[in-house]
Amino acid sequence: MPTEVQSPSQTRSDTYHFHRRHSARRYMRRVKESLSTRVSKLVCAIFLSLLFFIGIITFILWLSLRPHRPRFFTEDFSVSGMAQAVGFQGAQVRFNVTARNSNVNIGVHYDTAQQVTVYYHDQSIGTTSLLFPFYQRPKTSIEISGALSGDTLTMSNDLWTQIQGDRANGAAIFRLEVTSTIRFKVSTWNSKSHKMHANCDVGVGPDGSMLPSYKDKRCSVYFS
Repeated sequence: MPTEVQSPSQTRSDTYHFHRRHSARRYMRRVKESLSTRVSKLVCAIFLSLLFFIGIITFILWLSLRPHRPRFFTEDFSVSGMAQAVGFQGAQVRFNVTARNSNVNIGVHYDTAQQVTVYYHDQSIGTTSLLFPFYQRPKTSIEISGALSGDTLTMSNDLWTQIQGDRANGAAIFRLEVTSTIRFKVSTWNSKSHKMHANCDVGVGPDGSMLPSYKDKRCSVYFS
């Protein structure tokens, strides 16, 4: 049987149609891949944007709800009876500090009475308890004042002599410590308990009155 011979023009036409069909399939595949890539990028961009905004909102909430420790400031401190040459009988230590809750939306529960101790050269000269447990609302201040005298004022005569010597030299530096157990309150949620310590350095002059440089001085506060 004779074999049919294709003409060169027919061969070129078949080749053209083959390449055209192949190119069309390749083009459609590229279009699909391009669409898939764009959709994937769009989904990723939306997801990352959501994460970013959630992170910003979380950070802002954390800043607004992060509790700040109460701030303590010395308002007044004095030691009367410092003119006594021998013995501290009849002497009295008076103090006045302010506790400020600077939090906007967070209250502070003082679960125990404030224990106030006065030190001189890290030696306790007396301790007293003030204020029953109470709740301090946000953005408020409370005054803690009291006195040490009689049985609550305990020190050796040697320490009193040392105080007298420092007073004569211009200044006697005391340290007042306020301790209490506190909890933070945010709406109906209460934090765990913290043992709070506020340490206030105060200096008195020869007349026993607090030196002006210690007025409204901020005390250091830490938890243990």
